[in-house]
Amino acid sequence: MEDSTGSTRTGARPLSVTIGTTAPEAALHLVATPIGSARDITLRALDVLNTADVLAAEDTRKLRHLMDIHGIQLRGRRIIAYHDHNADRQRPAVLAALAEGKSVAYASDAGTPLVADPGYRLARDAAEAGFLVRALPGPSAALAALSVSGLPSDRFLFVGFPPSAGGARRKWIDSWRGVEATVIVFESPRRVKQLLENICETEANRATVICRELTKKFEEVMRGTAEELAARIPDEGLRGEIVVLFGHPEPAVADADTLRAALTGLLDSLPVKEAAAQVANRFGLPRRDVYALALEMKKERE
Repeated sequence: MEDSTGSTRTGARPLSVTIGTTAPEAALHLVATPIGSARDITLRALDVLNTADVLAAEDTRKLRHLMDIHGIQLRGRRIIAYHDHNADRQRPAVLAALAEGKSVAYASDAGTPLVADPGYRLARDAAEAGFLVRALPGPSAALAALSVSGLPSDRFLFVGFPPSAGGARRKWIDSWRGVEATVIVFESPRRVKQLLENICETEANRATVICRELTKKFEEVMRGTAEELAARIPDEGLRGEIVVLFGHPEPAVADADTLRAALTGLLDSLPVKEAAAQVANRFGLPRRDVYALALEMKKERE
């Protein structure tokens, strides 16, 4: 039996969805694609993938598979591979298509184009050449993780992937450690424990959330302090796609002994100015004051 809305007692009536067949305007269309569930694709994205003159993708196999799932035919169109290793070679071909008045749909590997993928220069060069650039919003691992994390979302900072080398990673952490915002990180599942251990060197109690396999069958969200989560992760790391979020930094106690301790190790490997800048950023202090202390310590050593 149906109610007044047309639904049955056993569930809602299936909807009939028609994919658009009208060609989009001549522009570079940045198409957000699912980060897990193929059903997260938007109807507008399907419209553009179905009708764009030229298709480009970070991973052509993944885009072709996505199109097959949703019944979109290539109809003689080829998909241009556009990724980190060939972007400089392929960019002129994409720009030439735009110059001919064609519509180009660019899809990242997964999620929103230009977020930790090679689309940045393509969009910039297209805009600088006077072509239209359109965004087709949709899935984003960073925003999905922020939504479920339970951490403050009024101010957040996406910092991408950490460097793999230990020293470079610590320097990278120091560049955002003191920022009053929720920090969003993409990390290799094999190195996530190492990242948390680096955080624990100075902020073991920092609120931390690990999102694994977002929108997929085995989606998991782990919450705790950096120290608690580091202890839960096996030495070999995790599996799947990982997003790590760190809450706002803890108030730092910046007395003279604390500053001297922070500077001691850095002065062994960095110039005075750079060591002072890192410590000043970590504790939210004026650089000139920390620089003066670093110079004093340097002279004491000499």
